[in-house]
Amino acid sequence: MSGNPLSLAAGELGAMESPAGSNRTKYGQWYGWNGVPWCMIFVQWCFHQAGRPLPYRTASCSALLSWYRDNQRERIVSHPRPGDIAIYRFGHTGIVESAAGTTATAIEGNTSPGETGSQSNGGGVFRRTRPQAVALAYIRPFDEGEDRMTGQEIYTALNDYLKTQSVPLWAEKEFQEAIDMGLTDGSEPLALIPRYQAAILVKRAVKGK
Repeated sequence: MSGNPLSLAAGELGAMESPAGSNRTKYGQWYGWNGVPWCMIFVQWCFHQAGRPLPYRTASCSALLSWYRDNQRERIVSHPRPGDIAIYRFGHTGIVESAAGTTATAIEGNTSPGETGSQSNGGGVFRRTRPQAVALAYIRPFDEGEDRMTGQEIYTALNDYLKTQSVPLWAEKEFQEAIDMGLTDGSEPLALIPRYQAAILVKRAVKGK
């Protein structure tokens, strides 16, 4: 599966523990550790389901931040943007949805819909806007523009593009000769070709088949 962790998080808004107050969720079940505070487990689940698992698997907010400080410090940023992971000073986390001025809005698991409930061990997935100053740091696991396509998707996209291209002028005459010789039917002249197919074509040409 490939997708956007933030979009997946948004699709979980309103999800609740079952039974209430148990810390038991499908996220904890997936992680293999259910019935415990699950805000970081929720973040891990979103990235994993999107096909972009975080490089360090942990249920601890502080442990994830420590890992990045030790291994990918350049991924720790001060100014958040959508898709970043917020690590809050009160032992909580969420995925940033937007940022404006001095605040940032994130989708958070294991929190409450308002200020009256527990902020770090609430009962569901909610959208919360908090001062940016309440975050210890923001983690940017992946930059915008990083290739998120699978190898098959890249191959397909490239082939689709090449289908729209024409044979260069300098090659048109010899390409037509290849068609006349029966080496190709002339369709999709710029399509990618594996080496084994190229080798077979050459062998057949040499043998006159």
